[in-house]
Amino acid sequence: MFPDDSAPVLAVAAERFLHGLAGRSPQTRRTYASALRRFTEFLRAEGVAVTAVRPAELSLGLLEEYCTWLVAHYGRERRPTLMTYLAALRAFWRFLDRRGWVGPQLSYQRVRDRLGELLGPGRYRTPRVDQRVPLLVTYVDALPEPAAPTARLTLLRDRALLHVLFSSGMRREEVARLDRHDLDDGHRGEAVIRGKGDRERVVFLSAEALAAVRAYLQARADGYVPLFLRHDRARGTPGPGGQRWRLSAQSVWGIVRHYAARVGVHASPHAFRHTKATVLLNRGAKLSEVQDLLGHASPETTKRIYAHYERAHLRAAFHRYSASAAELAERLHAAEELE
Repeated sequence: MFPDDSAPVLAVAAERFLHGLAGRSPQTRRTYASALRRFTEFLRAEGVAVTAVRPAELSLGLLEEYCTWLVAHYGRERRPTLMTYLAALRAFWRFLDRRGWVGPQLSYQRVRDRLGELLGPGRYRTPRVDQRVPLLVTYVDALPEPAAPTARLTLLRDRALLHVLFSSGMRREEVARLDRHDLDDGHRGEAVIRGKGDRERVVFLSAEALAAVRAYLQARADGYVPLFLRHDRARGTPGPGGQRWRLSAQSVWGIVRHYAARVGVHASPHAFRHTKATVLLNRGAKLSEVQDLLGHASPETTKRIYAHYERAHLRAAFHRYSASAAELAERLHAAEELE
């Protein structure tokens, strides 16, 4: 396939690409837009006019130089940042290739393979999860309920929030998007949600989490849609269904960090996901089951991030399934005698 003569200039192609992401999450669109701005910055520094040049007029060598430029700006130790920018560029190039706006020399396959070679394989650092993360939940459970109505609502909300995070292993964005009907006001222990990449999955909650949700909603005594609301004085008017009072993902992060500091534990909302996965794996859950429960697109993601069992678990497996040289030799001799 040869590039279409009617292909738009690079700047217009980028706009169309971003417009086509309307169905993706806001965070994904922001990330891709930021990455393309960085690519445009590089091209301008190289004297390439993005408002005049077509995608097919670029070269593979120029894309290779972009990779080098990123490394020079961020350093190889910032590998997650580098991978994010290059992932956005690959997605953009797939978009261009599918529309026939680049030729065989700049096919998506060639660009993907070459960029991968330049950056090389990375080493994923296994998350270091503080084993004391559950203390956040027990700490907030033990706090006495304040007499002031707003302070009481805030505590009940935070208690329910931490229980939901710990029980379900949901991402903070997913928790922030929960509506009360998703859990039938705390009477249904499972919910269908849309997670990262707009993928649908089922999440489950424990009896303790549901009880905390019910206590919070009963104290609220309102009909607002969001499961978790703001209760500060600066929240303004509720808006339709209370949507303007919905607790944001950033606020979820702040609440977790607040109680983590009180307990003296290094934790974020994502630490609850790591804790959930580790507990499930150490208690015998399959990787595929953890993948489905946490909403990973690929089993490789689950394997790479969470397939690190506690040392005691590994030690027990080592002693349970290992065999000595003498034992194996004895089995060989016994087999020979039977022949």
